[in-house]
Amino acid sequence: MKIEIDKALSIYENAAKYFEEAKKLKKKAENLKNKIEGIKRKLEDIEIKIVERRKKEKKKEWYEKFRWFFTSNNFLLIAGKDAITNEIIIRKYLEKNDLVFHAEIHGSPFGILKNGQDAKEEDIYEAAKFVGSYSKAWKQKLSYIEVYYVFPDQVSKKAPAGEYLPKGSFMIYGKKNYIKTKLEIAIGEKNGKVIPGVPESVSKKTNRYFILVPGNEKPYRIAKYISESLSLDINDVLPLIPGEGKIIKNT
Repeated sequence: MKIEIDKALSIYENAAKYFEEAKKLKKKAENLKNKIEGIKRKLEDIEIKIVERRKKEKKKEWYEKFRWFFTSNNFLLIAGKDAITNEIIIRKYLEKNDLVFHAEIHGSPFGILKNGQDAKEEDIYEAAKFVGSYSKAWKQKLSYIEVYYVFPDQVSKKAPAGEYLPKGSFMIYGKKNYIKTKLEIAIGEKNGKVIPGVPESVSKKTNRYFILVPGNEKPYRIAKYISESLSLDINDVLPLIPGEGKIIKNT
């Protein structure tokens, strides 16, 4: 460091002058350090708030363990994702005022429309469409599928004599109420959250949604496009894609 000496001042006066300047610089450095520490604390507080907010946002409802959506009149439909969750929803969540849905195809989820016996015809139709769309009919690229619904007391784990029911399978006794439905789902966004369902229900809850039908586009590519378009997490969108498909409408 180069120090300039003021010849008009004595050595002691020069020393005193630089000592005062050094004190000022030290004070400025301390103030700057305090400001930096203050900024760091604020950033830490912001980071903590963001983490806490994300925890709250990621907190899932009990039904989100399954496939689910709310109908146009806000009846909850839950459906199995596999044999294990099929077993769980029927054994644990089926109640006497519900309706049970299943597509007329091997490889269909069971669906439960909670309080479905109080639901309107449009809710029952939407539930049937949802269950049918998540059956193997989608991967077989069918356009329509027959879906039936029954009452809880028609569903049994008791197999006929000499037969065995594997996990996730149930016997249906009595009359089946059939609905022929188109295969299509809708994925929407509202307040930063994904809205799953069928076009009839999702369109009533948000104006930002996509409609999908069976097709040839890979699920990941569809999920990537939808998540980027709606500013959603792809990990929340990808599980909603039943298989290869195509987007027929976006808003």
